[in-house]
Amino acid sequence: MDAQADFGSVDLSLGDEQGVIDRGRGILHAEARAIVEAAERLDGAFVRAVHRLEACSGNVVVTGVGKAGLVARKISATLASTGTPSHFLHPTEAMHGDLGVLRGDDLLLTLSQSGETEEITRLLPHVRARGIPIVAITGRAESTLGRAADVVVTSGPVREACELGLAPSTSTSVLLALGDSLALVTSALRAFTAEDFHARHPGGSLGRQLMQVEDLMRALPQCRTALPEESVRSVFSRALPARRTGAVMILDHGGTLAGIFTDSDLARLFERRNDAAIDGPIGDVMTARPTTVAAGTRLRAAVEVLETRRLSELPVVDAGGRPVGLLDVVDLVGMVPPELLDLPLQRVA
Repeated sequence: MDAQADFGSVDLSLGDEQGVIDRGRGILHAEARAIVEAAERLDGAFVRAVHRLEACSGNVVVTGVGKAGLVARKISATLASTGTPSHFLHPTEAMHGDLGVLRGDDLLLTLSQSGETEEITRLLPHVRARGIPIVAITGRAESTLGRAADVVVTSGPVREACELGLAPSTSTSVLLALGDSLALVTSALRAFTAEDFHARHPGGSLGRQLMQVEDLMRALPQCRTALPEESVRSVFSRALPARRTGAVMILDHGGTLAGIFTDSDLARLFERRNDAAIDGPIGDVMTARPTTVAAGTRLRAAVEVLETRRLSELPVVDAGGRPVGLLDVVDLVGMVPPELLDLPLQRVA
């Protein structure tokens, strides 16, 4: 593969906008082609490597040097977050005491495009002497690393996507893609679930999206509730819960959700000066059969309901239709698209 053919050798300047774009596209195309070629090259060795990783009862210890070492750290993090215990081992530090972190039930996943990296080749005999299996991702199966490994997944010959053909770029992209592929196929074989993923990602945006509605809803004791025959005035004359909520859930005498009445509904009655309705049963002016979500629903699915139905409150019900809480859009800032927060409260029939 000759990546240079994509972008030639003409000097670029910051003012040559199209030339800069063309050069960037050429680099991306070169790296993308190398990954596609690596995908087409997969064979039974990939299957054996995945089975080795899946069967490992200890840790998959990932190692590499330089840019390959940085890729190895990322692959190790991907393995650990998708159900395969893993950590990174620096080969130089391994020769100065860190070799002791390797246990007999571990597996060493080793990355080196050349397969001849000195720090790696020095480490291999010591790993083999301890009976620890080695899976290699390398360009040549006949390299020193390839010959020492139990299984070799070949990245194949690549030309780096710089004009000098020297800076690790295409090779590290392929190593990373192959490592991700090994990690994610292994995760699938382990029947790794979204619940498992959430357990490993409790924080940040990913953690929030994997939460269930119970994690952020207002529990029933914190919500306003009423019976259908109660007047609107009496319901809104009662003391509010500790946390503000903009909706009243109307329950029948069996505790099942019969409807919902929001602050916006009340405002409309005041605007129309409809005193008769204000002093009448709330069941007459509620929204019957409101949109709900079931307990156990993923929070991100509930957010989609809020967005698509343009709601500001969403009752959470159990299998019998009895409310267990209420999601309020105010509590979902950061989860809900900002434009939704600017919408007026609306009643959905």
